[in-house]
Amino acid sequence: MNKLVNKEAKGFTIIEVVLVLAIAGLIFLVVFLALPALQRSQRDTQRKSDLGRFMSQVTNYSSNNQGSLPGATSAAWNTFVGNYLTNNNQSFSDPQSGSTYTVTYSSTAPTSAVTLTAGNINVYAGSICGGSFGAQSGGGSRTFAALIYEEQGGYYCQNN
Repeated sequence: MNKLVNKEAKGFTIIEVVLVLAIAGLIFLVVFLALPALQRSQRDTQRKSDLGRFMSQVTNYSSNNQGSLPGATSAAWNTFVGNYLTNNNQSFSDPQSGSTYTVTYSSTAPTSAVTLTAGNINVYAGSICGGSFGAQSGGGSRTFAALIYEEQGGYYCQNN
């Protein structure tokens, strides 16, 4: 008497395993492609926050100095950064390079396209945000526009 044995195979076929691995690989690929863009976005958000902090400290400086701005040179503004933003071991550095921001001062609004670099804040006296070059003439002697580089393209500008 022959017994027919019904053997049911238990487990996964090689096709099923390969299919699951391929799907997992695609998911990892998408994550690794999206990660750099997310990091750039986070660094740009930090730069915007840093520019807001910079503007706040300029307001504090003006309040303490009869409404005047830190000075008419880049050196005066960088001294301001050292005294108001990085004193007591506070960090005021670009999130990408890790170096302390430097300030480039100009007494007039830009007349051509501005080349901004990471770690730099451009200050334009007597200017406001807007125009085709980021800042345009406007406001009085106590106004200025500050521009900061964004990795996602372009710049971010704030008026005082």
